[in-house]
Amino acid sequence: MEIERKFEIGGFPKGLPLLEEAMMRQGYLCTAPAVRIRSTEREGKISYMLCIKGAGTLVREEIETPITADVFLNIEKMIGLPLVNKEYRAYALPGGEKLEVSLVDEGEPTEFMYAEVEFASEEEAKAFAPPAFLGRELTELPGSSMSAYWNRKTALAAAKRDPRREEV
Repeated sequence: MEIERKFEIGGFPKGLPLLEEAMMRQGYLCTAPAVRIRSTEREGKISYMLCIKGAGTLVREEIETPITADVFLNIEKMIGLPLVNKEYRAYALPGGEKLEVSLVDEGEPTEFMYAEVEFASEEEAKAFAPPAFLGRELTELPGSSMSAYWNRKTALAAAKRDPRREEV
C-alpha cells in the first residue's frame, strides 16, 4: 500500500538534511493500472524494479519487485520509447517525514519538478502540514501522476513521428 501526498516545487530545497541522491530511468508498459520499470543508480550501484500501481491518488495499492538487468533491458526494448529520466533527492523534514524531490526530464521542453511525502497511514497523511516552500498540492489533481506524464510524452513522440496526427 502506498500513501503519499504530491506537491509542486520550484527547485531542490536548501537547508534540509540530504538523505540520499539517485538517478532514475523509468518507462511504462501500461498506465491503467500503471505497470512500469525503473532503474535506480545510487553511489555507482544500479538496481532494477518492476512496479504495479493500482487506481487511486492519496492511497493506492503498490507492488514492487526487483528484476534483473536483462529483464529490465528486454522490457525497455518492448516499450520502444525513450524512458523518463529523473534526478532524485530525499531530505529529512523537521517533523521526521522524508521529502522526496524529483527533477524530471531535465533539459527537455517537458521538464518539471515535483515533491512527495509518504506516510504510514491515511490519517497521518491528512494531518500533515506542508512546509511553506512546497507549492500547490497535486495529490488529487487529475493528470499530475507520472503515468499521466508518460501518456502525454508518448503522445507527443507519436505526433512527431506522424505529423498528420493532432498534437497533444
